[in-house]
Amino acid sequence: MDAVELLIATAVLAAGTFAFRFAGPALRTRLRPSARAERLMTLAAVVLLAALVATSTLTEGHGFAGFARPAGVLVGGVLAWRRAPFVAVVVAAAATAALLRLAGVP
Repeated sequence: MDAVELLIATAVLAAGTFAFRFAGPALRTRLRPSARAERLMTLAAVVLLAALVATSTLTEGHGFAGFARPAGVLVGGVLAWRRAPFVAVVVAAAATAALLRLAGVP
């Protein structure tokens, strides 16, 4: 691929991205999704976030990340669920993982 083709491809992708982002606010008053569609979109966002958390918690590269990281995420998740301050959640999660690794848990 030469420089001109790369420039054209970049411009097309940029225009498509802009059009896609512009369509939301522009069509918001014209199109009204059904209540079921709105519920499904909300559930889809939750499922995608859960998949991202699970993937980054349990894997490192192409393998299992070990037990220390999931334990730290679990501690942080419980504290966040109990509405602990954000700094406390992060520090407790990091400390849990660090202490487990210091104890020799992978």
